[in-house]
Amino acid sequence: MKTLSKGSVCFGLLLCTFVFSDRTLAEPPNIVLIVADDMGWKDVGYNGSEIRTPNIDALAAGGVRLNNFYVHPTCSPTRASLMTGQSPRRHGINHAIAKISEGSLPLSLKLLPEYMAEAGYESVMVGKWHLGHATTAMLPMARGFEQVYGHYTGGVGYWDHVHGGGLDWHRNGKALREAGYATHLQAEEAIRLIRERDEQRPLFLYTAFSAPHLPNEAPAETIGKYKDIENENRRIHAAMVDELDQAIGQIVKTLDEEGMLDNTLIWFLSDNGGLNPAAMSDGMRGLVSNLVAVFDRPLPTDFLEFMRHNTEDGGSDNGPYRRGKGALYQGGILVPAIVSWPGRLKPASVSKQITVQDVLPTLADFVGIQLDSNQQLDGGSQSLVFSGETDNETKDFVTVSLDGNAVLRQPWKLVLIDGESELYNLEEDPYEMLNRATEFPEIVADLRDAIDQIPEGEAVNPPLFRVMLDMDRFGGEEDRAPWADVVQIVQ
Repeated sequence: MKTLSKGSVCFGLLLCTFVFSDRTLAEPPNIVLIVADDMGWKDVGYNGSEIRTPNIDALAAGGVRLNNFYVHPTCSPTRASLMTGQSPRRHGINHAIAKISEGSLPLSLKLLPEYMAEAGYESVMVGKWHLGHATTAMLPMARGFEQVYGHYTGGVGYWDHVHGGGLDWHRNGKALREAGYATHLQAEEAIRLIRERDEQRPLFLYTAFSAPHLPNEAPAETIGKYKDIENENRRIHAAMVDELDQAIGQIVKTLDEEGMLDNTLIWFLSDNGGLNPAAMSDGMRGLVSNLVAVFDRPLPTDFLEFMRHNTEDGGSDNGPYRRGKGALYQGGILVPAIVSWPGRLKPASVSKQITVQDVLPTLADFVGIQLDSNQQLDGGSQSLVFSGETDNETKDFVTVSLDGNAVLRQPWKLVLIDGESELYNLEEDPYEMLNRATEFPEIVADLRDAIDQIPEGEAVNPPLFRVMLDMDRFGGEEDRAPWADVVQIVQ
C-alpha cells in the first residue's frame, strides 16, 4: 500500500475545500507574487512612463489594476507586512533592516509561506529577503520556504552580488558565486522552479526582484535603448526597469507554456515609491549639495557617500505625487500594483484603498486558508472586490518612517512628523498641497487615536550611530566573508 506524503494529504484536503465550496473552484490556484524594488508610480508604461514595460502593461490590461494600492515608505516594513498582514508599527520593523542588525521579523509570527506550505503548496522563493539574517532561524528556509535563491540583505551589485563588503548571493543558504546580471539570474531561477515544480501540488512562488533598486547598473545594450533620455541616472534606471519587465514576461510565458497561466494568480507590486532627488527633503538635498561643493564626489566617508548616493543617484519617477522612497507622502507609499488571474478575474480598474497588509488575508481567502486567530491582522481580505462581487471592509492603513507616522482612512490622510499634524483630503487634493489640520481638529484627533490603537513593537534595528560605522553599501569590493557563511546556527 502506497503511503501518502503530508503534502499530498494537505493538497487533497485543499482540493476538497475548493470542489465543495460555494465558489466551486475546480482546483486551488497557483500563486506568483512579484515584488519590484524601489519602482516609482510613473516607472511603468500604463501610468504614462517613457520606459517600455509591455509585459507589465499586459498584466494591467488583462487583470485587476489597483489604482490606490499602498505600501510602506521603505523595503523591510513592506515585506514584513506582506508576510504577516500587520502594520510595521506592531512588529517593530520601522525601516530597512541593516546588515549589522541582530533582529528580524519576530519569530513568533506565522508567515505567508508557512500558511501556504500547511495548505499543501510547494512554497519557494527567489530574490530579496531583507527580514533578518543573523541566525538560521530568521532565514526564509526556516520560515516556510522549501527552496530559496537570492540575497538576504538590501541592495546588491547587479554584477558582483555584493552588499556592504560581503557577497550576498546564495542558494538554499549556501553562498553562491556565479557570473551574471542579477535580474537575469533571478528570472532564470524562477523559470527553473516553475518547470521543475512538484506537479502534485499547487505552487506558491515569491519572486522579490532586486531591480530597480540602486546601484544604477544594467546591460549596455538595454541602456542604449534609452539614449534619448538625457539624465544618466534616469537612463540607466529605465534600462533596469526594462530588464525587470522582460523578466516578468519570461515568467508569464513559462506559466503559459506549462499550462498553468489560467489558474495562476499573479500579484505584482512595488515595495515602496521610487528613489530620486525629489524624494528627499529640502534639508537633505541642501546638505548633500554643500558637502559635494566642499569635498567633490565621492564624499570622504562611507556614511557621507552612502547619504549622497541615495540623495543624488536615484532615477525613479513618482509622477505627480509628492516626494518618494522614505517619505510618508504619496510618492513614497502609492505604488503600481496589479492582480491577474486569467481564468477567474475579469479585467478591471479598482480605485478603492487596498494595501500591502491586505495581501495575506486576500490570498488566504482565495485559497481557503484559515488564518491564526491569535495573530492580529491590520489588513483584510479584498477577494470580493477583485471578483467584482461586492465590497469588502477597508481598514485604516497606519504606516511609519524614520521621522513619523501616517494613517489613511479615505478620503483623509493624516501625516505626523515631529509631532506636527498635516491633514489632507486625497479625493480633493491627491498631491497633498493643502494642509487641512486646523480646519478639522476632530478628524485629526480621531486619526491620531487610530495610530495609537496599534501598539508599538520593539524596534528591530540597532541604533543609527552603529549603522553609520559600517554602512550598507550596494556592490563594490569584498572585505569580509559572504553573508550566508556568517549566519549563526539557531533552530
